[in-house]
Amino acid sequence: MDETAALKRTTASRAARADGFSELVDQIAGYLPAAEIPEIAAAYLHAAESHKDQTRRSGDPYITHPVAVAKILADLRLDSSTIKAALLHDVVEDTLTTVEEVQSKFGDDVALLVDGVSKLDKMTFDSAIDAQAASFRKMLLAMAKDLRVILVKLADRAHNMRTIDAMPADRRRKIARETLDIYAPIANRLGMYSLKVELEELGFKTKYPMRYQVLSRQLRKLAGGQKYSFKRIETRLVKALKQHGIEARVLSRQKNLYSIYKKMRRKRVHLAEIVDLFGMRVIVRDLDQCYRVLGIVHQLFKPMPGRFKDYIAIPRINGYQSLHTTLFGLKGVPLEIQIRTEEMDRVAEQGIAANWHYKAAEKTTNAPEERARQWLTGLIDVDTSADSEEFLETVRVDLFPDTVYVFTPKGDILRLPRGATTVDFAYAVHTDVGNRCVSAKINRRHVPLKTVLSSGETVEILTARDARPDPSWVEYVVTAKARNAVRSTLKKLKKDEAQRLGQRLLSQSLRPYSISPMMFHRAKLDKVLLDLEVPDMNTLHERIGLGELPASLVASQVADVAADEAQTRSDSRKPLAVGDSHGMVLSYGRCCLPIPGDDIVGFMSVGRGIVIHRAECGNLAEFRNHPSKWVPVSWKNRAKDQFLTEIQVRTMDRVGVLAEVAGTISSMQSNIDFVRVDTESDAAVQTFRLRVRDRGHLAQVIRALRGVPGVVKVTRTTH
Repeated sequence: MDETAALKRTTASRAARADGFSELVDQIAGYLPAAEIPEIAAAYLHAAESHKDQTRRSGDPYITHPVAVAKILADLRLDSSTIKAALLHDVVEDTLTTVEEVQSKFGDDVALLVDGVSKLDKMTFDSAIDAQAASFRKMLLAMAKDLRVILVKLADRAHNMRTIDAMPADRRRKIARETLDIYAPIANRLGMYSLKVELEELGFKTKYPMRYQVLSRQLRKLAGGQKYSFKRIETRLVKALKQHGIEARVLSRQKNLYSIYKKMRRKRVHLAEIVDLFGMRVIVRDLDQCYRVLGIVHQLFKPMPGRFKDYIAIPRINGYQSLHTTLFGLKGVPLEIQIRTEEMDRVAEQGIAANWHYKAAEKTTNAPEERARQWLTGLIDVDTSADSEEFLETVRVDLFPDTVYVFTPKGDILRLPRGATTVDFAYAVHTDVGNRCVSAKINRRHVPLKTVLSSGETVEILTARDARPDPSWVEYVVTAKARNAVRSTLKKLKKDEAQRLGQRLLSQSLRPYSISPMMFHRAKLDKVLLDLEVPDMNTLHERIGLGELPASLVASQVADVAADEAQTRSDSRKPLAVGDSHGMVLSYGRCCLPIPGDDIVGFMSVGRGIVIHRAECGNLAEFRNHPSKWVPVSWKNRAKDQFLTEIQVRTMDRVGVLAEVAGTISSMQSNIDFVRVDTESDAAVQTFRLRVRDRGHLAQVIRALRGVPGVVKVTRTTH
């Protein structure tokens, strides 16, 4: 302690103004080894010297800010490297000090943290979606290198919010919005409840000052009215616990003001209708006592049905553990009681920061930190080519993970965001399971893959070796891992398909010139690739397959003949055989829905490959001016699968006719994808989108429908 006192005197003499470092030394001396304190003092002296000519907007010496940030982190009992980084976090950004200088004086660990925080300090979050997405990606990468980077940044934001009154009004609102939208949710996602609450309270007060004042005033009135009741309940509870030999800390608690505000808006209710405004927290020695206390409080007061949650057996996604039960208190007033151990309480308040100084000494990883890393890994893996709005929506879902808890067939628990489907579950189990899933069971019953999961369900995924992701999955998966995996796999599949199709189309276009792709002269090929600004043959095939380059144009350049001659000769190309019902670079026009047996034509569409249309399709007129994009096509002798088509059935408007028509279609081995019914006085027009093998199969369906009583007319639709 003499060494600590000497340090305080020395640093006080170096810093002419009171800046709080003496209090910081008192804090860290309480939990860090004495040998580490001189190193922290050295970091302080370097920061004080670097910032000596700088002041904050409030007029205070600038050094007061990094010291205050370090004190916030010392409250969380962070390790010495983090405290040093907090003291130095602005020197690279705002002074002449370099990262290399920090590294040479304070080591690699501190330099990495200071550099990471400096990069975050350069970020701005504004209304421009692209800029916000790019900034957030930078933040995720910095956090992934070392989670302590974001701890320093959160502490930095907390102190800035405490002193925000010195800022202009427009800057205050912008910073408050960032705090509520980005930093408070991150603190919550990392399980740091105390910091999350402070950021929310300060952000709410700054962004909505009038709403904050009104709500705060009303809450004080309600709290004053319940003060006596709470005291009586606390007395009864403490007495009952002592009778059962349980020593516990009983604390009164009030719901976070911003959480109350959000709940009122979400549920559109008045303050008086929120049942968990006030409550009590019972903190006991061990896990066994948690459940014993639960039994005791249920004996004292009747529990409210459906309001018990066991977050000990099934922790929240950020690691939070506690028992929650809502009781009918005195005079029937609802009362929420939370029951947890001392360790659970520490983790609930500090999240990944809990026990960090122990972790640093023991080189271990605590559970909240591991969960945070898993979350970050999932977000960082989000496809960087996804548009900014989609990326931010993915981040929003992951930052506000209103969680559901589901079970694997072996009884393991998986935590997923609310709205997650069986496909999200499959990818949460393993990426390969997701890529190969074909169906799912919930509680042993088969369900569609898009089924949304609810807590408590047991989910089983059925897979097939040759299965692959369906493009439609992207429409309804919600987790970052699932969305990214589906997109990545489909991109690879689409690229492979495009290359194969492009190779076929180019070979077909070269045939009139009696040129085989294997006969290309190397120099000539290089010239063609150079002229087309394509790096290699694989890319050339891919661009042809995606419709970005007409095969006939490439063929004409390879053959070194005039473009018009190439087009004339290319008319003699052998038609491309089609007949698969789906593909990523060969598709069928939704406007005319061609089926085998129809006269068809193909048109190269940029990004989609070949789109097949019926020869009489009305939309073909707009393509007449692009002859180089036409592709001769014909149906395979035996087309596979079934194809979409559409019919209209005019019937008399009577009860049961729709069911009879649908039943007849099913009896003809045709699946219905969509149905719409429009009524006209005493008649009804039923539009069915169904799947058939070919024109012959469709003719059979139409004949069967004409035999249904009440059916007046059946026609195939044309657009």
